[in-house]
Amino acid sequence: MEVTAKRTHHSTVLLLLVVAIVGLNLRPFMTGIGPLAESLRLSTGLTQQGLSLLTLIPMALMGVVAFAGPALQGKLGARLLVILALLVIALGAGLRWMTTSGAVLLLTAAIMGFGVAIIQAVFPGIIKRQFMQRSGVVMGLYSSMMMGGGALGAQLSPWVEQLTGSWQIGLAWLVLPALLALALAMWLLPADPPRSNGQRIAITPLLKRRRTWLLMLCFGLVNGGYSSAVAWLAPAYQSLGWSAAYSGSLLAVMAIAQAVAALVLPAIACRKPDFRPWLWFTLVLQLMGFLGLAFWPEAVPVWWAIVVGAGLGGCFSLTMVVALEHLKEPARAGALAALMQGGGFLLAAIAPWILATLYDATGNYMAGWLWHVGCVAVVGVLVWQFSPASYARAMGVSAVEE
Repeated sequence: MEVTAKRTHHSTVLLLLVVAIVGLNLRPFMTGIGPLAESLRLSTGLTQQGLSLLTLIPMALMGVVAFAGPALQGKLGARLLVILALLVIALGAGLRWMTTSGAVLLLTAAIMGFGVAIIQAVFPGIIKRQFMQRSGVVMGLYSSMMMGGGALGAQLSPWVEQLTGSWQIGLAWLVLPALLALALAMWLLPADPPRSNGQRIAITPLLKRRRTWLLMLCFGLVNGGYSSAVAWLAPAYQSLGWSAAYSGSLLAVMAIAQAVAALVLPAIACRKPDFRPWLWFTLVLQLMGFLGLAFWPEAVPVWWAIVVGAGLGGCFSLTMVVALEHLKEPARAGALAALMQGGGFLLAAIAPWILATLYDATGNYMAGWLWHVGCVAVVGVLVWQFSPASYARAMGVSAVEE
């Protein structure tokens, strides 16, 4: 009995390691772009709008592919999809070592974005299945490592470029953590339960639910703030005279705050079924941060980065948990989370382009940050509907799950 318990504990720890390392690979390929924006612009000829595509394309793919995630999982299984996706991410990172043009750089963004999109579509379902009783806390770990990977990309990419004199290597080093995650997933990720292999998860009933679209809208408006910050926070401070390394450090500070909030807030919030007070708390943090970036960017820049990062990271993680809590059956809960990400990331993908357009029209980033103040205010009103008592009714559990 004791030996069995030790084996179970050991396997759980190893599986948590897989969750952490996989999550670590899902953001640095985007957060490394902003600090190197000036180098990329000079070397590839990409305009402000072109640079925004390096965030827009992956985010759009995260949206489109998420809709196909449940069907792909039914045909290939979640484990195989994760392994193939990590291989695709490693391939895209490796190609960045050899790229010299803006078009090829955009292609690598699409390749890596596709791999990340596959993982994001199926991984919440894996977490729900493997950690049924603690899925909220483990989702917090997954989200935290995702944001921590963003910090790693923002900090190391300009440092590697400075060390090697090559922006290509500053972006391509990400092949190393991708290969590590691939090896760990092949070794440690459990096989899918037999009933999920070849079983198509119906998403049509979920798409008929108003709550699914509400989750998409809230997720998209909030993550639009993340995609804009990833794309333009470092360039915004470079326009104020900051170096690539220092602006990258500011983006890393934001990502670290995201990681901490994504890990801590679900663990605290899970003590009670109603997540709305904590969601409102994260939205208030975002309001403070975006207002600070808009009106007083040079006053306390590190504080604005911490506040907006904590708000974004905590809100991302909590919203993922809220989506999973709507349905008890892991496959359907994962499908709902995938659909929420699908519509949400499609909305979020547009945000960096909107900021680039507002920048071209006004010559500064204030209007763009204020745009996100408005988005956060809208989500603050919509979150009121996420009462735990409404979950079953909103999803029509008797029709969808039974």
